[in-house]
Amino acid sequence: MITWQVVADGPLVRLDERLSRALVHPDRLSELLSDLGNVPVAVPVLALAALLTALRARRTGTDRWWWPPTAALLLMALVPALVVPLKVLTDRPGTPAVPPATGYFPSGHTATAVIAYGATALLLLPRLRSTAARRALVTGCAALVLGVSYGLVRRGYHWPLDVVASWCLGAVLLMSYVLLISRSSRRTSAGTPSSSTGPS
Repeated sequence: MITWQVVADGPLVRLDERLSRALVHPDRLSELLSDLGNVPVAVPVLALAALLTALRARRTGTDRWWWPPTAALLLMALVPALVVPLKVLTDRPGTPAVPPATGYFPSGHTATAVIAYGATALLLLPRLRSTAARRALVTGCAALVLGVSYGLVRRGYHWPLDVVASWCLGAVLLMSYVLLISRSSRRTSAGTPSSSTGPS
């Protein structure tokens, strides 16, 4: 729906532009927050989580230990493959705070942050035993995504709808990842022979 509104220059776009004018106030903090969505910042976080998860799973003898971290990295690789064509299709101009150009919808920085930090949380959650640690991980990753989103809109790098569209895209990708990994785990468990012994 958001993409349709952007392409058709619908009423949601006009509301978006008014909201942007009210929110834009470039400062150093917003620029720093938006930088957390840069590929050189966000992707290494996911790569490190994938490496640690793979090493830990291999050490404990987990079946198909390589699959969740590999799938997470493939998910990250899907981001430009999906975002770039959408930018070309919509050809949306940027806010008045950036030099004249097009291709701002959806936000690549937001999509990168959602997938990098979201997949990091999904990889590490099963390894954490404490509820407090799990809650801290999810809260921290969500805060990073929201920080990037706020920084992009506040600095004027993106319209609010650019960011919201990337949240939606990221949510679909992360849910697909969860379904894929859980289905793979069920299949592996179903194929594992029972360890129970016969009657003595």
